[in-house]
Amino acid sequence: MYADGFGLRPVLREMARELAGHGYYVLVPNLFYRHGPAPLIELPEHIGEESRPALMARLMPLIEAHTADRVLRDADAYLGFLTTRPEVGAGPVAVTGYCIGGLLAMRTAAAHPGQVAAVAGFHGPVAADGPGLLAEITARVHLGHAESDISPEALGELNQALDAAGVDHTSEIYPGTVHGFTMSDTDAFNSSGLQRHWDRLLTLLDGTLTNGADGATG
Repeated sequence: MYADGFGLRPVLREMARELAGHGYYVLVPNLFYRHGPAPLIELPEHIGEESRPALMARLMPLIEAHTADRVLRDADAYLGFLTTRPEVGAGPVAVTGYCIGGLLAMRTAAAHPGQVAAVAGFHGPVAADGPGLLAEITARVHLGHAESDISPEALGELNQALDAAGVDHTSEIYPGTVHGFTMSDTDAFNSSGLQRHWDRLLTLLDGTLTNGADGATG
């Protein structure tokens, strides 16, 4: 589970526990570990519109420093770690991500087509790397877009690109949502959008991973 740009914090731990409650082993890495332990900057309990610009000004250099090469090297390590855990079931894994984490999830799936069976991205720039990335993905994909992030026309173009790449996917706009809608510690939070996210994500995992609620899997 790749965090959004605000990184590891209580809401991500809550979401990981929710997913683990369905029988999955969940790894939530600190994306910016090279710069220190999380949290790297002090975050308010609630991230409002008034505090967002200053926070993002401090976080953007970290996000920009997290190059594609770093993403892939870290993904190798994360997936390698999962294979060493006795409580993790054998078989494929899923990768999910939020905001920038959605792009990281797609990159991970593209780099490990034999290991990643499912990938989900929510309110993120998942197509930022272009059609070349999509062509490498063999996982089943779900993309949940914020209404404020993508137009119906752009969604149609993205879905055509996914079709052209042969990606088994669902990709939809979640009605009435803005960027960051899954995160309950922000002004962007939308409870119906979060529930739709869980419905779509759990359906994806139940259809692709081997153990589900009968045992911990990646």
